[in-house]
Amino acid sequence: MAEEPARPLWQLAAAGACGLDEVGRGALAGPLVAAAVVLPRDFTHPLLRDSKLLSEKQREAIEPAIRREAMAVQVISIEVAEIDDQGIGWANRVAFERLIEAVTAPEYLGDGNLAIRTQRQYRSVIGGDRLVPAISAASIVAKVYRDRLMRELHPHFAHYDWEHNKGYGSPHHLSAISRHGICHHHRRSFIHREQPGLFDQLVTDRV
Repeated sequence: MAEEPARPLWQLAAAGACGLDEVGRGALAGPLVAAAVVLPRDFTHPLLRDSKLLSEKQREAIEPAIRREAMAVQVISIEVAEIDDQGIGWANRVAFERLIEAVTAPEYLGDGNLAIRTQRQYRSVIGGDRLVPAISAASIVAKVYRDRLMRELHPHFAHYDWEHNKGYGSPHHLSAISRHGICHHHRRSFIHREQPGLFDQLVTDRV
């Protein structure tokens, strides 16, 4: 992993840096999605911030502007089977590594504190989705992309209410798993058997 010494925040926000962020780490269903964004020097938008601080409507409003004006945008999904087989930490790291290979930039700034294997100039920024504009943009692109995926799955598995919970462990989602079992979009490694037979049934519907 190529790490550089600490630098002032204003330098981290400089144009040309590729911001990396992911969504879906804690979801019970659906893929992990990561995005990379390189913003132009003059890009500004009143909604540019950590995607978690925006409503769904606000994210949908700014995401097209990011895609239209960014110098580079790339999205990668790590599917459920890989997450179950290799673990979510592996999935997050590999998603960032694949994005770094896919996007050319002088440096790469990733949200969090991941140990990335790359020979390119990479730096982890804890809280980067709040501090670095390019990472904020990546968080928005990844969130909008994943939310759309889960909404597309919803009609086929409406009992899980993925249109609203996006695969996370809401009370409705957990209750639906108890009643209907799991499907192939669920992360088996994330679902704990709290009582015998609770999740033994596999929903066989295919999308």
